[in-house]
Amino acid sequence: MKPRSEVLQGTLDLMVLKTLDTPGCHAWLWYCPAHPANLAGCSVPESEHPHPALLRLEQRGWIHSEWGVSENNRKAKYYALTRDGRKQLREETADWQRMSMIINRLLETAG
Repeated sequence: MKPRSEVLQGTLDLMVLKTLDTPGCHAWLWYCPAHPANLAGCSVPESEHPHPALLRLEQRGWIHSEWGVSENNRKAKYYALTRDGRKQLREETADWQRMSMIINRLLETAG
């Protein structure tokens, strides 16, 4: 059986914010051809699916949405970062980098 990667709890907000900050991305992670990460193989917990995450981030004022027309000429909802969302992205990135550094140090010394 092929091992699956799981999204760590609490990282989905960072993933969505960073994706929306990527030039050419205006929708959800897995549908963004311009994003450098291939996240299609990630396992997202049931409680952390994209639609509730997008709604939560919009309610917090970190993203905004508007209806438009897709490339297939269908009605589509497009998301973008707000000024507060960019600030939150910087904070979340710094937190992730600190945590990652601590875990890396622990793994290096625990061997």
